[in-house]
Amino acid sequence: MLERLELETFLTLAEELHFGRTAERLHITTGRVSQVIKKLERRIGGTLFERTSRTVRLTSIGRQLADDLTPLVAGMEAALRRAANASRGFTGELRVAFLGEWTAPVLLRAVGLFGERHPDCRVDVREVQLYNSRASLMDGSIDILLASYPFDGMACGPVLMREDRVLAVADGHPLAAEQSVSVEILAEYPVVQYPQVTSTAFKRDRTPDRTPSGRPVPAGPAGGSFSEMLTLVAMGKGILPVGEHSRQYYPRPDIAYVPLHDAEPIERGLVWREGNTTERIREFVRAATDAAQTAPTE
Repeated sequence: MLERLELETFLTLAEELHFGRTAERLHITTGRVSQVIKKLERRIGGTLFERTSRTVRLTSIGRQLADDLTPLVAGMEAALRRAANASRGFTGELRVAFLGEWTAPVLLRAVGLFGERHPDCRVDVREVQLYNSRASLMDGSIDILLASYPFDGMACGPVLMREDRVLAVADGHPLAAEQSVSVEILAEYPVVQYPQVTSTAFKRDRTPDRTPSGRPVPAGPAGGSFSEMLTLVAMGKGILPVGEHSRQYYPRPDIAYVPLHDAEPIERGLVWREGNTTERIREFVRAATDAAQTAPTE
């Protein structure tokens, strides 16, 4: 079995045909190059190089050995690269999910860029709902999720999306004809609630129990899904602060969307379980961040 230094020295000298350049490439002395080659020749029992004061040439034995070893060494190096990539998570499968139809285009741009960078890693895309988004992360059904912040209890990546908030009201509601309203209006009407399984921090951000000035916000009924919550709004059971993308993705003749002129924007990004922070996930977050920065303005 050849030692690594013997392989490297022999193949480098076979390529360079110069002891000085070989020593320089391998960061060893020319004397060491000569020692290694002589040792290899003794093991083989034949001369590998013809040496003169001016030239170094491969013998027929040396040429045959170089031809035989070169593809083998290249294959070993490729195998090592594949193993290293596998250990970093660039092969296998990554299960990504989105929550809300308006997040899908952003996620798909990230999937596309990640696929270009890591073609050996299969990406499975699926949709989750309000009731099972957290559970899917916890039980390992999905690895990473594009969702709304805050998503407490999870690791979070950079913000990928921002959108203004609007107020969903029934078409015949007194607020439906307003050009815009203040967040303080939440104190005057019941607010439809998110499912119980959604996090406390998320509900505090979307459907607070008090307005910025401290006025209590009356709680309306809870819906099991976003569509169900909008249906409760259309039935006149309450009002609901939502993102502006709801106009495009949930247009309904029985609902009006009124701008909230003093509300902070909604932010969205990638979330995953802290204990599942693999190199696959790090690379996907990088791809999503890069894709978001180069995405066309919608």
